[in-house]
Amino acid sequence: MTSTPQTPDLLAAIVAATRRMVDVRSTHRPLADLERRAADADTRPGRFAAALTSPDRLNIIAECKRRSPSRGVLKADYDPAAIASGYERGGAAAISVLTEPAFFDGHLDHLVAVRAVTDLPVLRKDFIIDRYQILEARAAGADAVLLIVAALTPPALKSLHEAATQAGLDVLVEIHDLFELPVALDAGASIIGVNNRNLRTLAVDTEISRQAVDLIPDHVIAVAESGLKSGGDLIALASAGYDAFLIGERLMAADNPGQALGDLMKDTGR
Repeated sequence: MTSTPQTPDLLAAIVAATRRMVDVRSTHRPLADLERRAADADTRPGRFAAALTSPDRLNIIAECKRRSPSRGVLKADYDPAAIASGYERGGAAAISVLTEPAFFDGHLDHLVAVRAVTDLPVLRKDFIIDRYQILEARAAGADAVLLIVAALTPPALKSLHEAATQAGLDVLVEIHDLFELPVALDAGASIIGVNNRNLRTLAVDTEISRQAVDLIPDHVIAVAESGLKSGGDLIALASAGYDAFLIGERLMAADNPGQALGDLMKDTGR
């Protein structure tokens, strides 16, 4: 009998790499020092959430990332500050910055650079598994952080959600299937992102967004993520009940991401 090869678990690999990197960074900058830097940073609680619920536009979180595991290098000449400025001109409601280094070529300095050029709310997009990363986000100027249900145990998710809220940050809690929704809600999530991309296999299925939206309580902000390509996609999901949309590769693959965002907004007719 021959065994069937198993699909590599990308999420597990990223989480393992993240644990090692957090350990290394914490040796160079002790937690107590980071706590002091985070406490001195300006906070703007609620600004990210408010940006996702504007009733008179399609609220797009436009993403800055150099690379993705599914597409490889998206932008060889990567300037996150210039890209973020273009996104602001293109009508973004908020900016997402990939800071994971091993698989996405990200860096926390990219978020610092974006914060310096825009007043739009900024999300730290990373695989957060430790309070240390939350304090890093606040010290770097983030308004919000991402927590991924599939990357955390339910107790860890709840603990990190509380830590982020206490740090004055909004929290986007990401799910990938309907089974993860109750876990997100139990952790206290007030913003839920439905990622159409399975982070374990990289397969994309936009049906997940359509199934999940009816189950997300009305008081919770609903964000659709991944696999969104056209204005028609956004209009359909907005009509279904989504408040906002996180778009990355669709924009970063363009020669001019800011212009691509503007064109996408025009394509919606709004």
